[in-house]
Amino acid sequence: MRSGSLGYVEGVVDVSIVVPACFDNPLKERAVRFLGEVLALRRRAVIPVTTILGAYHIATRYLRAPRRAVKRVLVGMLETRSPALYPQVPPLLVEEALDVATTYGVESWDGYLIALAQSLGAKTIYTLNKELGKVREVITVSPFPQQEVSEYHQYIRALLKTRQ
Repeated sequence: MRSGSLGYVEGVVDVSIVVPACFDNPLKERAVRFLGEVLALRRRAVIPVTTILGAYHIATRYLRAPRRAVKRVLVGMLETRSPALYPQVPPLLVEEALDVATTYGVESWDGYLIALAQSLGAKTIYTLNKELGKVREVITVSPFPQQEVSEYHQYIRALLKTRQ
């Protein structure tokens, strides 16, 4: 993917960056703006289309955000048909993802992000997941100010308490 309409790719976007764009919360505006930059190719990153499925699952199942509203946001992203939406999940990449997950003791999804970044020659994973920081081959970056990330996490904890 170094060639084509994206050229050089600097990073891969994790599901934890997409989820806040799906419902009202302290990070929604920033998440929408960041994803808009990626989709408009102003930021040299890819959003795996599998991230869209993951975001729907997390937002609706765990955070219990309204399904139709979440779907509308995610389908809107897909409808951009941006070259930043990365559709390929070849078996060899999944095998590499499982190797990474096994080697570093991370979840298979995280292994996929790392393997994808490596396959694209990218070093950055945009994420809120601090667990990925232990993998030396990639750099984890939160595109949001730390104070707002803390507010988001507090909001999510309170939300989960009220929805139990």
